[in-house]
Amino acid sequence: MADKIVLLPDNIANQIAAGEVIQRPASAVKELLENAVDAGATEIKLIIQDAGKALLQVIDNGSGMSETDARMCFERHATSKIRNIDDLFHIRTMGFRGEALASIAAVAQVELKTKREQDESGTYIEVDNSTVRRQEPVAAATGTSIAMKNLFFNVPARRNFLKSNAAEMRHIVDEFTRVAMSFPHILFTLTSNGQQLFHLEAGSLKQRIVQLLGNNYQTKMVTVKEDTDYMNIYGFAGKPETAKKTRGDQYFFVNNRFIKSGYLHHALMSAYQEMIPADSFPMYVLFIDLDPTQVDVNVHPTKQEIKFEDEKIVYAFVQAAVKHALAQYSVTPALDFDLDASIQQLSSIQQPFTDERKSSASSTSLFQGFTQKNQAHLIEKNSEGLRHWKDFYEAPKVPQPIEKEFPEEIPAALHAAPAGIADDAELFQIQNTYIVFPSARGFLLIHQQAAHERILYEQLTKASAASPIAMQQSLFPATLELTPSDAVILEELIPDLRELGYLVEPFGKHTFLIQGSPADLEHGNEKHIVDMLIEQYKHFSSDLKFSRREKLIRSLARQQAVKGGTRLTEREMRHLINDLFTCEIANTSPEGNPVFLEFRQEQLEKMFGR
Repeated sequence: MADKIVLLPDNIANQIAAGEVIQRPASAVKELLENAVDAGATEIKLIIQDAGKALLQVIDNGSGMSETDARMCFERHATSKIRNIDDLFHIRTMGFRGEALASIAAVAQVELKTKREQDESGTYIEVDNSTVRRQEPVAAATGTSIAMKNLFFNVPARRNFLKSNAAEMRHIVDEFTRVAMSFPHILFTLTSNGQQLFHLEAGSLKQRIVQLLGNNYQTKMVTVKEDTDYMNIYGFAGKPETAKKTRGDQYFFVNNRFIKSGYLHHALMSAYQEMIPADSFPMYVLFIDLDPTQVDVNVHPTKQEIKFEDEKIVYAFVQAAVKHALAQYSVTPALDFDLDASIQQLSSIQQPFTDERKSSASSTSLFQGFTQKNQAHLIEKNSEGLRHWKDFYEAPKVPQPIEKEFPEEIPAALHAAPAGIADDAELFQIQNTYIVFPSARGFLLIHQQAAHERILYEQLTKASAASPIAMQQSLFPATLELTPSDAVILEELIPDLRELGYLVEPFGKHTFLIQGSPADLEHGNEKHIVDMLIEQYKHFSSDLKFSRREKLIRSLARQQAVKGGTRLTEREMRHLINDLFTCEIANTSPEGNPVFLEFRQEQLEKMFGR
């Protein structure tokens, strides 16, 4: 019987390895930028075309490579970072596996130009499908330029799995942000389709954070810095008011390498305990420096998952460092005993206290109560204000019920709506969040925000399916400035927003004009609505089963719904319930959570042992 096991050809082995290292254009961005950093570059340029599918080029002014090294770098497990097994436990460089360039060359057409400072000419190499097609000397500046063209040209199935250009560009910006934030002393630029998105001059860490995450963090960060014999922690944490409902501005770096760690995130969140809501996420950019022997980065090909020698001590240090930073900058709750300067501007302080004013003040009962003996609790016999004191103990008059606003009966199709609802039932709120609605069999407890989300969701779904929602153009358009990653998201959403009544147009670098909004929406708050809409959209972005339109409608419904803690009039509550029970699905919110709970009389009596 013939032998079955054969040695795979290099090009097939490289494509298998590439599946682990190069999953999308952003994966190549990470690997190439980290190689440029390891080469000692002080200027790194990233050039993108067609979201990295057509071209992805990184140019640096680092050390460059010799002719032999330039050819060797495309071989599997060829690296300049380690020499023996002990080097794996003292890794300080970003890369060390020797797989990145070999994987890129296996799934793309690659052009490399490189030159060392001491060499008179550089080296030019063309590689595709793991095969060197051309090699020759070339005139080049000191450093390396590597261009990756036509990604996955030889793996059509993998190319078909790539997302839209906007989605892939978001991932590229994320990887660029992580590397650029980790090395603020290096100049980084990012150009996409001929337009420069980033130009990050070398500077301090705080400057780099503001450049990448937005100017709104300029005065809303506290410095975190703790030096110990075991490890050093430094960076910045956002003040509680920067907390958002979605993740995105959270960065951990260990020895300048970006990592993802739910364990360390929990340590930081515990430092914010009772300062922000449980479902909110604060901004933070924290760097941890410790001995490389205490951490293992060789866990996953992306090197974003690592293991610590002693996780508990790292957890404790992170928690203590952030707590100390928040307390040091008086972010933790405290009483303010300073005199309010505005008090000095009051008329009672500014105007002179004349004899006439003095005489008038001394004749009042209040003055006598504080200055004369036995006057503090004296009640005047002819006090006009106490004439109707008995009215205080009488039962208040019940207001007349407002006009009936419910339909005569709930449609039979709404099987979720409980039967026996009293049309003239009195409604009231609990904690300005829940509506109590008596019925013939007991009562309903309705969550007002979940109910309004369901109503808006069905209204928006029907409107977008029929025709675009009516829009009213603004006389004075609102200007919205976003972070680069959020700007990419908004550009992707502009066509769908137009169908839902929002006219948004690009207006320069990361800036947009809100030219119009839905006609039935209160005007003047469009900027906040669109800004929060992006945050809500990011909340749904990880759920692949929803279309972009579905995510946007759900985000709008949540954004525009009346929030918990909002006081409603009885008329508003009746309108809300009336609209709820005309929905096709009344008992659940768009996310599948219950809108109301029914408490029947027999259930209540059983609970009280009756």
